[in-house]
Amino acid sequence: MSDLLFLLAPGFQDGEGAPYYCPHCAIFEGLLALYPKLGEVLAVRRVDYPRPRPEIADLLGEAHQSCPVLILRRELPVACSDLPWQEAKGRLFLDEPPAIGNYLSRAYGTPRPHS
Repeated sequence: MSDLLFLLAPGFQDGEGAPYYCPHCAIFEGLLALYPKLGEVLAVRRVDYPRPRPEIADLLGEAHQSCPVLILRRELPVACSDLPWQEAKGRLFLDEPPAIGNYLSRAYGTPRPHS
């Protein structure tokens, strides 16, 4: 089972000045474009902006609907155990973009994010 990455679908409405895109999600859209093989090994779902976001809430609960979010759906690689994992409904997840980037680098061999 593939790890699951949720991103906000771009072009959403949220008040004046819309449409918008999520800059944190755009980082991973760019990473997927640079490394297409990553999109073949990850399950990627784009969700609409308004809350509730049922696809995420069903997996992690209503308190954890932020995007981007990566839900681990396999055994935690030892090389990734030091990342700031959270747990909800029995699932491990990351919702901090730098941590997601570091996980993807360690688990899937992409270059790592520069800080």
